[in-house]
Amino acid sequence: MAGKTALVTGAAKRIGREIALALADEGADIVIHFRSSADEAAELAAEVGARGAKSWAVKADFEKPEEYETLIERAVASAGSLDILVNSASVFGMEKLEDLTFESLMRNVEVNAWAPFVLARWFARLVGAGKIVNLLDSRIVGNDFSHAGYILSKRLLAALTEMLAVAYAPDIAVNAVAPGLILPPPGKDESYLERLRETVPLKRHGGAENVAEAVLFLVKSDFVTGEVVFVDGGRRLKEYPVG
Repeated sequence: MAGKTALVTGAAKRIGREIALALADEGADIVIHFRSSADEAAELAAEVGARGAKSWAVKADFEKPEEYETLIERAVASAGSLDILVNSASVFGMEKLEDLTFESLMRNVEVNAWAPFVLARWFARLVGAGKIVNLLDSRIVGNDFSHAGYILSKRLLAALTEMLAVAYAPDIAVNAVAPGLILPPPGKDESYLERLRETVPLKRHGGAENVAEAVLFLVKSDFVTGEVVFVDGGRRLKEYPVG
C-alpha cells in the first residue's frame, strides 16, 4: 500500500488507533482524525513515523457540521491526496429503550451514521475513487437493549453501506467491518471480556488487531463491495444479553 493515503476517523484511540498502525505497517500514510485526544493523536503520529510512514493530524467534532463537513477537504489539503476512508469514530452511550430520548437518538445518528455518510459523500465528490470502510457492530443483527440509540445508529450505517456501495460503484468500493467482543467499553476492564467470552462460539474474545486485519482485507481487495465482515468469533449466531 505504499503511496496510498488513508484517513482514519477516531484514530487516536482504541480500534481506530490499531487500524491506523496496521495501515502504516503496510506502507500507507495516515491522516489522523481526532476530536479532543490531541496528545494521543501526537503519540500515534510518532508511532506512524517510526514505521516509515507520514501522518497528519486533523481535528473535527462530529457534533459540529461545520467541522466534519470540511474534514475530507482538509485531509486532502494536508496530505495532498486521499485513497482510503475508514469511518471508525463513534459514540457509545448507555441508554435503555425506555430511557431513549429524541435528542440522544439524534446524537448517536449524527456521530455514528450521518457524519460517516457526509464524509463518504465528500470523498466521492473530491477524491472520486478508492476504498471506504465503515465500522459497525456485530449486534446489528440482533437487539442491544442497553444501548438503544447506539445500535439503531449502527443499523442505519449498515444500510448506508449497502446503498453507497451501489451508488459509488465502480470507482469506489464501500464495505464494513462489524466487531464483536473486542475491547471492554469505556469504564470497564478486562474482566468484562472474560465474563462474556462464554457467549462466543470460539470461547474467547478478540483483539483490535483482528478488526484491523479485516479492514486491511477490504482495502486491498479489488472485487468486494457492499459487504459486512463480522469479526465476532461467531457471537452473532447466538443470542445472549449484553450484560
